[in-house]
Amino acid sequence: MPSVSEHSLPEALYSADSVRAMDRYLIEQQGVDGFELMQTAARSAFRHLVAFWPGAQPVLVLCGAGNNGGDGYLVAANAKRHGIDVACVAVAPTEKLTGDARSACQKARADGVEILEGSALSDADLQARMDSAAVVVDAMLGTGVTGAPREPFANVIGQLNQSGKPVLAVDLPSGLDATTGAATGDVVHADVTVTFIGAKTGLFTGAGAGVCGQVMFEALGAINAGQQSGEMPLAELYPWARCQSWLPERPANAHKGMFGHVLVVAGDHGFGGAGIMAAEAASRAGAGLVSLATRPEYVTAALARCPSLMVRGVTHGSELPALLEKPDVVVCGPGIGQSSWGQQMLQQVIASGKPRVLDADALNIMADRAPAPADNHVLTPHPGEAARLLGCSVQEVEADRMGAAARIQKLWHGIVLLKGAGTVVATGSGVPGIIPGGNPGMATGGMGDVLSGILGAFLGQIPSARQAVMASAALHLAAADEAGQNKGYMGLLPADVIEAVPQVLVRSERPECFSDRGNR
Repeated sequence: MPSVSEHSLPEALYSADSVRAMDRYLIEQQGVDGFELMQTAARSAFRHLVAFWPGAQPVLVLCGAGNNGGDGYLVAANAKRHGIDVACVAVAPTEKLTGDARSACQKARADGVEILEGSALSDADLQARMDSAAVVVDAMLGTGVTGAPREPFANVIGQLNQSGKPVLAVDLPSGLDATTGAATGDVVHADVTVTFIGAKTGLFTGAGAGVCGQVMFEALGAINAGQQSGEMPLAELYPWARCQSWLPERPANAHKGMFGHVLVVAGDHGFGGAGIMAAEAASRAGAGLVSLATRPEYVTAALARCPSLMVRGVTHGSELPALLEKPDVVVCGPGIGQSSWGQQMLQQVIASGKPRVLDADALNIMADRAPAPADNHVLTPHPGEAARLLGCSVQEVEADRMGAAARIQKLWHGIVLLKGAGTVVATGSGVPGIIPGGNPGMATGGMGDVLSGILGAFLGQIPSARQAVMASAALHLAAADEAGQNKGYMGLLPADVIEAVPQVLVRSERPECFSDRGNR
């Protein structure tokens, strides 16, 4: 399949309500004919269909009752006019179609498209149609539908997912909440999603990040429709391509004191690798100096893995204040456990007042106590840790990831980075950021430790804490994708991601970085 650059996706992400308001603005205020807008959307979807699957036929289009279904009928009409064998299944009865969707169905029929009433097809008949299709177009449920799909849609979605056929979703996969990215019931698993007018936030986080496949955006000629209609973005997209320019230029007379000193406090008994990975990741992400405070038995292993680290073994919290004097940023939490050792480490880190990244068991320890808000910390929970911080279930967190991140930020202040598919960054001011990228290979222990180290390094280099957090998450995901391309997903390890960090960074460095400057 052809690839798409992240530059082709807009920065602003909108709720489903906002995109519908933008659509109404174009029709009611700008005088755009609604049916012509639908035809433009269908032509765009059809172009992507033939671009991703050239020569593939027959094509099966599954159509619902609303404008999304109308788009599907017109996609089929475009295919028919181009000589492609195509058929539509009216999952919602055609007799219930109204307005532009009804006109679209009539046009498809006039162009010779075979339209089958879903109610007249048995499951076996529908399965046979899917089995014979080269590509299936999902145009069943649009942004106006919320909650779990009802019958007959749920049954058709289940059959489609089981068929294993490649799927192009029109505007969004049926069953996905376009605002939150949640899927409370059956949801189509698409290979490509073509979305229109305004990019929907839910396509990039939660279940959306896993079921949309490659997202293609089509403005349909309505450039800056959000600004023109007065709709405010719900979030913004921050791929690595957008963030990489925030890294400071390294002058010819650069020295280690210019790029921050990071102290990693991590690694109780049985978890020594967590601190080592976080510290090595900080080094690979450009920190000028990296120190590691860990259990004494892990000092040798840390130096063997990364001899540039300054490693100290600590057995009691009273040993930590002296080590906290010089660092600019502290990373605390990976592998510290929840015993007295970990509690002492966290207590001393918080008492130091230093800018800090709090991760893993630092968050679990905090969850058992009343919130102690601070403006200079970054909290990096995964959904389970977020649920403990909020006193709710993981399902509630995943049902509204942006809302969960905002609630944690309101309780604990600072910056909250909610990990998981479609990383969310909430800062308490402005709209949250969503970081695209990542892959299934990241579903293994230690990936969060790598992120914590990168965060520590970037907080010591990028003056804006908000930009540092966005850039850290973006680099982490870009490095994971780089590593995944080289080593696959099943065997991907955190160490592979650490090794890929400089491979990503080198493409972002300015040409003068490669000049002969001597050794420092």
